[in-house]
Amino acid sequence: MKKIQFSKPLINFLLIGLIILTVSRFVLFLLFRSRITETPNYGYIFPIGLRMDLIVLCYLLFLPLALIALVPDSFLKKIQSFLTVYFILFLTLILFMELSTLDFIKEYDTRPNKLFIDYLIYPKEVVGTLLKSYLLSIFVTVIILSGFVYTLIRYRKQLFEIKMTSYKTKLLFFPLVAFFVFFGARSSLTSKRPINASNAIFSTDHLTNSLGLNSFYTVTFALYSMKNESNPEKMYGKMDYSEAISRVKKYMDVKPNAFSDDSIPLLHIQKTDSIIKRPYNIVIILEESLGAEYVGSLGGLPLTPEFDKLTKEGTLFTNLYSTGTRSVRGIEAVVTGFLPSPSESVVKLNNSQTNFYTIASLLKQKGYDTSFIYGGMANFDNMGSFFSGNGFDKIIDEDDFDSKKSAFHGTWGWSDEDVMAKANTYFKNLGSKPFVSLVFSSSNHEPFEFPDGRISLYSKEKNSVDNAMKYADYSIGQFFKQAKKEAYYKNTIFLVIADHNTRTYGKHLVPINKFHIPALIIGPGVAKGGKYNKLCSQIDIQPTVLGKIGMDIETPMAGRNLFDLPDSFQGRAMMQFNDINAFRVGNEVVIMQPNKDPLQFHVQNDTIFTPQKLNENLAKDALAHVICPFYLYNQQKYKVKK
Repeated sequence: MKKIQFSKPLINFLLIGLIILTVSRFVLFLLFRSRITETPNYGYIFPIGLRMDLIVLCYLLFLPLALIALVPDSFLKKIQSFLTVYFILFLTLILFMELSTLDFIKEYDTRPNKLFIDYLIYPKEVVGTLLKSYLLSIFVTVIILSGFVYTLIRYRKQLFEIKMTSYKTKLLFFPLVAFFVFFGARSSLTSKRPINASNAIFSTDHLTNSLGLNSFYTVTFALYSMKNESNPEKMYGKMDYSEAISRVKKYMDVKPNAFSDDSIPLLHIQKTDSIIKRPYNIVIILEESLGAEYVGSLGGLPLTPEFDKLTKEGTLFTNLYSTGTRSVRGIEAVVTGFLPSPSESVVKLNNSQTNFYTIASLLKQKGYDTSFIYGGMANFDNMGSFFSGNGFDKIIDEDDFDSKKSAFHGTWGWSDEDVMAKANTYFKNLGSKPFVSLVFSSSNHEPFEFPDGRISLYSKEKNSVDNAMKYADYSIGQFFKQAKKEAYYKNTIFLVIADHNTRTYGKHLVPINKFHIPALIIGPGVAKGGKYNKLCSQIDIQPTVLGKIGMDIETPMAGRNLFDLPDSFQGRAMMQFNDINAFRVGNEVVIMQPNKDPLQFHVQNDTIFTPQKLNENLAKDALAHVICPFYLYNQQKYKVKK
């Protein structure tokens, strides 16, 4: 029996790949060192980069490993050519992407991404631009790639030839080798989720963070993300973009002369309605799955005594509807004010990872400290990457908590009371610096884990949704008890709002009653014990909060300042339920389904749907509200001016 060497081609592929990516990262570091070295702990780009490189290379090793180890010896010669081409092809692609990176960074300040792919659609324009502006780069790239491919082909036998060995021996060693490849690809045995781009985020400099990745990964991730970018024109129908924008504008309560930049269609000036002109802090407490049916002050179950008491200190929105059924959709609405669409939330889409409007990107320009505080891992649902790229300078997540000082750690991370305590400590340590923060709860998430001895159980089974709701409410109460003792409290506007309801289901095309959620605003200039009863959407809440901030602001949000909305304006809400969209104005709702004519219903009590003759104008307004965000996202026209 010959010496066991079946893993040699795999090891050579891995080593060559690591050399290419490591050398490239080091060269990029040297070229941009004056900027990168300004970042604290900038040296992290190398260990993080090694980790991300191993992930990519190990994923690419799955197929050749399976073929080499599991295919009988008699067939190995037949697949030798295929594997040689496979190894050379992917190593060449990896090198090509790294050679393309420098010029892309110079142009876009980040590694190649979806824009790199988009340009392939326009070969004439792209080739012309490359020949005029990057001729030297093209020449160098061609020379290096040619030499590289020639070398690999010349030494292909030494590098990638499969050595014959006993089939039984290969099967014996296969589990061990497979384990190391699997471990390299997943990069962790303890994490509940595979490592992704969010794990490369360690600074507030997007370029520095991107150097911890590699360009093959960033482009591949962009391709993968495109599957989430549904086209509403193919689903619901087409509309001229200018008409869609015009129809959205008529619902915005913005005077024509207040729109401030034609290149960003919805950008407008919002005047403050605060008497005192000063920059107030903003704290957004985003509650996981807190549907109205669980809120006592909204006629739901008696599970929220703390929230109900707080309604006497601020204004409660009693007729508010979420835009979707996922946390990332709620984040999209509350943090960005973006209209919902059949695409994935912008939190996960590629074009919105940088230079996309958020409340943090707005107030960061005003000198605010910006933070995201969460008890779980920020890489979940790509939150860390999205927030880091769009104005949130400080991200506090699971790894930043002290286990000795925290109360409880569950499947989804640290408990809500730990998150609230962490937030309060962070806020008071900021001193007089204005701040905006998103605090995201997670205890009210299956399997509904929380510490003992905090609440009197509502249902017999401790780990139930009802008890988790009650514990989440307890944590809200604890936060406000702590915050009221601090100096920052009197200068802060607090928003407590749900991201969505619990499991959304119902007999109707869109179960509107399951989109009903609470929101409460407490702070200077906000009516105590007030109630806002008109129909409204989750996207209206940020403009409403910003109206009390004590300064005029400029945003691209289509939402409305509800405190300043004329009585003549009807309430409206948009809801995305999988691939079905609901556009509600008053008690009339238009429902759009893929490749079908829209339907209209008269709604009573959110549960009684009476079919109506379709109002063509209202149907066009509904279509406009999904075409408009599609256009704004794809053309990258949803941002603040710098």
